[in-house]
Amino acid sequence: MLDPTPLKEKALELGFDTVGVCDAVSPPNLDTYKSWLAKGYQGTMDYLAEQLPLKEHPERLLPGVQSVVAVSLNYNQSNPFDDGFPRIARYALGRDYHKVIRGKLRRLSEWLKAEYPGIETRPCVDSAPIMDREFAQLAGLGWYGKNTCLIDSRRGSWFFIGLLLVTKRFAPDAPAVGGCGTCTKCIDACPTGAIKHEDGRYHVDARQCISYLTIEHEGPIPDDLASRLSGWTFGCDVCQEVCPFNQPSENQPLRARITEEPDFLNRREWPALKELAVIQSDAWDDLTRGSAVRRTGLVGLRRNAELCLKACEE
Repeated sequence: MLDPTPLKEKALELGFDTVGVCDAVSPPNLDTYKSWLAKGYQGTMDYLAEQLPLKEHPERLLPGVQSVVAVSLNYNQSNPFDDGFPRIARYALGRDYHKVIRGKLRRLSEWLKAEYPGIETRPCVDSAPIMDREFAQLAGLGWYGKNTCLIDSRRGSWFFIGLLLVTKRFAPDAPAVGGCGTCTKCIDACPTGAIKHEDGRYHVDARQCISYLTIEHEGPIPDDLASRLSGWTFGCDVCQEVCPFNQPSENQPLRARITEEPDFLNRREWPALKELAVIQSDAWDDLTRGSAVRRTGLVGLRRNAELCLKACEE
């Protein structure tokens, strides 16, 4: 079993905020995830069920995997909202995080291959068919909040997760522990009531979640939900904005800390809603290139802008 200290030092050198290691095992909450899918909470995200066989063990993605290296990268920054303009979730304000995290993981992978000849690796971000929060929790990066976000007690939840599967075994970290106690601020603040408590656990019904509705959902948004978008044109931050673990604290100076990642701070200017509602293909292509907002597509972005513009005018 290898000492992970040099690996962790390299990950931090590359700009990640935290790093941990866990053994490559089946996700502990796999059955809960299967139950979530069985209830239809994934909405029209059919690919989640299709990917289920791959998610049952990291071995499906990298034969011979022994350890999972989990890293976090803070994306928090101020996000003021002006009427008449799109409200974009904080994680999508800068460069597409998939590109940023994947690039850092590839550099970490190159370092590992040089240090440990014969090792094989596979970088994963959230687009890969793997339950990233499960392995991040096992590696000590954070615990599940009632909003189902992973929360670091010292830093909050404004962070991305990246995973690096490796075929050598490094000494694992202890899983993260923590809890929300009696706090229900995220549940109370959710504009659409998407956070559910069932079977002793908290779940998010994607069909009611603003992030899902404005990004993954295709077609019209039901009127009763469209009227509650609260200006969100891409994604939603409400449940994290109200979370006590994301508030400034003298005792926890890392909470609410602004990201130091240049690619995330390199924000683009978004046109007014009235312009987005009629944006043409070429302009959309230029505007969203290299941005996570591209995920929603031209039609989806127009739809969201139209609904938010309508709410502004009422």
